[in-house]
Amino acid sequence: MSWDADTAVETIARLAQEGKAEVPVYAIGADRRVATRPFDVDGSPFFVAEGIFAAEIVAECRRRGLLAGAYALRRPRGATFLRRLARDLAEQRKAPRVLVRRGLTLLRTEPAVLRRQTGLGAEAARAGEVLRGVAALLAGHPRRR
Repeated sequence: MSWDADTAVETIARLAQEGKAEVPVYAIGADRRVATRPFDVDGSPFFVAEGIFAAEIVAECRRRGLLAGAYALRRPRGATFLRRLARDLAEQRKAPRVLVRRGLTLLRTEPAVLRRQTGLGAEAARAGEVLRGVAALLAGHPRRR
């Protein structure tokens, strides 16, 4: 498995403190990290770290004072299935039959994933709620130069 929680937290800390870091590049089809690339937040007071494993590091990021918010998106499961399938087919991540089977499994397990993510400290929210929360954070925060 390519996920490394400790490295993810250290990368987030580096981004928060220095404004730049080397971030991983993943090959989904190979299920592993294949490279890194430079990433610069360019003076932004906030950045978004997202992904299926993001909730796994909520507690540690919160403990280190790195977390402005943590959200687990609540979306219609059918729409998520179709978006994921279209993306994966377009990117030729795996054989179509595998992608459909995997997508149906994820469709069925999505409620459990959301429960796990909220149990780890993320707040279940719809996309619009997340955007309003981020806008409120930005409105109340002086921009770094």
